[in-house]
Formats: sequence, structure tokens, C-alpha cells
Amino acid sequence: MAKTEQPRLVVGISGASGIAYGLRVLDACRELSVETHLVMSRAAALTLAQETTLSLAEAQGRADVVYRVGDVGAAIASGSFRTLGMIVAPCSVRSMSEIATGVTASLLTRAADVALKERRPLVLMVRESPLHLGHLRTMAKLAQMGAVIAPPMPAFYAKPTSLAEMVDQSVGRALDLFGLSWKPVKRWGEDIGPLDPGAEADA
Repeated sequence: MAKTEQPRLVVGISGASGIAYGLRVLDACRELSVETHLVMSRAAALTLAQETTLSLAEAQGRADVVYRVGDVGAAIASGSFRTLGMIVAPCSVRSMSEIATGVTASLLTRAADVALKERRPLVLMVRESPLHLGHLRTMAKLAQMGAVIAPPMPAFYAKPTSLAEMVDQSVGRALDLFGLSWKPVKRWGEDIGPLDPGAEADA
């Protein structure tokens, strides 16, 4: 990169329930020495107040760089600003639908559009259930465009003992898609899962 060798990740937090996912993405990236560029939707600030005891300033303080959602002239609105890609965690249906149309009305969705046009990873942790046909068609369209739809699903095989562990597993698996390996992730065949067949035969 022109000014720094530190990898950058754009992090979008929309107004869907599950703001813990976005906050833990920021925490994980700090641990991994990945520079985070955060943009939060206006609805995300409401969700933050409903689901946490953090102030907006405290949440934004977990990122390296913070942008206003209306700042469409920000660095992350341009493809010439190099990044690893973008994750939207959580991703609301509204944000997902806006990204799918390419008619972006905020910096969050514009930055996602940039990731797509530059062929960079775009990971959408969509939070909605149940899904109607319109949702599914929008997801299929985004997948065809190059996005990765990664709803945060609990990995019960990891035997989580707390909600925090379930959040971290989903966040870590999403970060895998950027080539980032975060320590809290429990991996099948490594940390958990069946014994090596050879070891079982020797027993």
C-alpha cells in the first residue's frame, strides 16, 4: 500500500439486530493488527443503545478510522483506496437490498459497491428470519455479483458455553473469508471433531 503495509478492512455495521458481531469484528481486527475503517448506519446507533451499554463514541473507538454514513466522498468510497475488502456485520435486509441494486444512498452501501466492482471480498452477515422469496432472490443476485452471504449461524459442534463464544465463532469464520485467522475460532479436525483415523486404529 502507498502509505502503510498494515492491511485494511472496511467494516460496516447496519441497523439489524446483532451489533455484537460488528463490535467483535473490530476487536478481532485489532488483535490481528488489521486497520479497520468503520461506517455505521443511523439505525445501527439505535441498535447499539438497545443491545449494549456502550455509547456511540465507545463503539466507534474500537475502530482505527471512522466515517460518517453520509460522507460519500470518504476514502472508502473510492476503489483506488486499497483494502482487503468489506464486511457488513450485521447486515440488514435494507442494506442488503440497496447493495444488490447498485443504487447506493449512503457511504455504507457505496463502500460495499466498491468492494464488488474492485472484485474484493464482500461478506454480508445478513440477520433476518424467516426469509421470504424476495430476500432469497436478492441473496442469489448478490452471490452472482460476487458477494458472500454469511448469516451468523451457531456452530454447536464447537460446544459453545456462552453467547460470547457463539458470536466469536461466527465472527472468526467470517474473517476466514479474508484470509484472517483469529485465535478464538474452534476448527473441525484441529481443535474439535473426530480423532485421526490412524490414531483410533492404534488405540
